[in-house]
Amino acid sequence: MNDVFRKYRNYLMLGVFIAATIIALIPLFGVLGYVLKNGLSALNMQFFVSLPKAMGLPGGGMANAIVGTLIMVLLASLIGIPMGILAAIYLTEYDRHSWLSTAVRFATDVLTGIPSIIVGIVIYTAVVLKMGNFSALAGGLALAIIMIPLIIRSTEEMLKLVSHSIREAGYALGISKGKTILRIVLPTAAKGIITGAMLAVARVAGETAPLLFTALGNQYWARSLNEPTASLPVQIFQYATSPYKEWHQLAWAGSLVLILMVIILNLAARFAFRSRSS
Repeated sequence: MNDVFRKYRNYLMLGVFIAATIIALIPLFGVLGYVLKNGLSALNMQFFVSLPKAMGLPGGGMANAIVGTLIMVLLASLIGIPMGILAAIYLTEYDRHSWLSTAVRFATDVLTGIPSIIVGIVIYTAVVLKMGNFSALAGGLALAIIMIPLIIRSTEEMLKLVSHSIREAGYALGISKGKTILRIVLPTAAKGIITGAMLAVARVAGETAPLLFTALGNQYWARSLNEPTASLPVQIFQYATSPYKEWHQLAWAGSLVLILMVIILNLAARFAFRSRSS
């Protein structure tokens, strides 16, 4: 009797878990399906190679916004990834328990939870106003600040997973601590670190609020990094809030492209993590 009761209770709980999983997936596939339905019809080659048309005119594309997004994400990666990895190495390998490492971890956790618009306001006050103009540099810096705490935490966790015996083996061979970290510890945790970095890149690729205060936007090609630069999130926001149907369709197409970029980065991160696990 007890075996029968346990069997049906197991089926009941299994059904609850499956139902919860399906309910959790409904919003995800609902959003993806809705964006796909509305964005696919406006997606064509012109979207990828043309500049935006004048207000209210049909046609045009978001070529400058796509390139601008890639430029600012690249700038953010060049700043945020090295700083985040170096900070994580310091916290894991050199200073695990001092007041400084505790303060850095606390600041990292706080930065992770701060709304991105706050970062945009800070960079606007500290950089944009002093430079006298909006720019891709300011936008990349704002995105880098959002990336750094994410990379610090993910890299720190990956380095902690490296067995201490591996480090001791390096020391036993007479290898210095710096070379042990560079040639043994980091290669061992490399795929996990790359996974965290790609997830951080995917996280900042869709940020809108900080770019409104830093890069602003541009209907044309930016001629340098020191001038207002278009980005997909900001362009989508501007088009979605406009009264023109043509711009609404382009906003859906831009949303689809942005989602595809994030999905590709997430799939690449998961593939790297799977390779690491195997």
